[in-house]
Amino acid sequence: MTLITGHRGARNLWPENSLAGFRNAAALGLDAVEFDVHLTRAGELVVIHDATLERTTESVGSVENLSIDGRKATRLKGTDEAIPTLAEVLQVLAPNEAIDLHVEIKVDGNGAPYPDIAARVAGELARFGIEERSYLTSFDHSVLEDCRRHAPKISRLVSVNAVWAEKDGGLAAFIDRVDNLVKIIAIHHELMEAEWDLIRGRLPLQRLCVWTINDEANIRHWLERGIGSLTSDSPDLALTQRSKIAT
Repeated sequence: MTLITGHRGARNLWPENSLAGFRNAAALGLDAVEFDVHLTRAGELVVIHDATLERTTESVGSVENLSIDGRKATRLKGTDEAIPTLAEVLQVLAPNEAIDLHVEIKVDGNGAPYPDIAARVAGELARFGIEERSYLTSFDHSVLEDCRRHAPKISRLVSVNAVWAEKDGGLAAFIDRVDNLVKIIAIHHELMEAEWDLIRGRLPLQRLCVWTINDEANIRHWLERGIGSLTSDSPDLALTQRSKIAT
């Protein structure tokens, strides 16, 4: 059975990376929830996708430069919520033992890894006792290598699209490089479709995740292929399509 992951909670249903979104996504009966983590200079691990504030909050500026008070005063668009910390998100999601967590470790606004972020994120997952149902994820090999050094018992997932594949000389070279580093390889749906024969010749279906699929026809297409997991901004549609296929 293909596992369904809610992208940034379920960003087509509720404000992305919001506590309300995570609560509602958890109630859908998903297999996993994905979200993003940055590190501020104030020392907080904060859950937000972009390195800047403009797209998803009512504020402007750099996430990295947020003070603790500044974060608390910032409001996510469409909510009365502040940007949540990683600990606040884990307080919502950790009690639901049926849900895996895909924790994407972001880089700063210049594309550089944050110092010690892998160890700090892993430490929070350990504090909540959820290492066994968590994945540390990134597009960046060096970040995942840090994850392996600091938290070898926590599973890892790498994401890749055409741009990142080309950095390694193509998808085949990329797969060879990460094969022993990660448990799951999450491939953008356009690249997955274009390179399907190559991918199927190199990786078992259960190690593959396709992202980000939001329309019913495309969701059904990948579910019928028996892909290991599927990430969606509209995971309610994915759950419905999976149920229809099962019956």
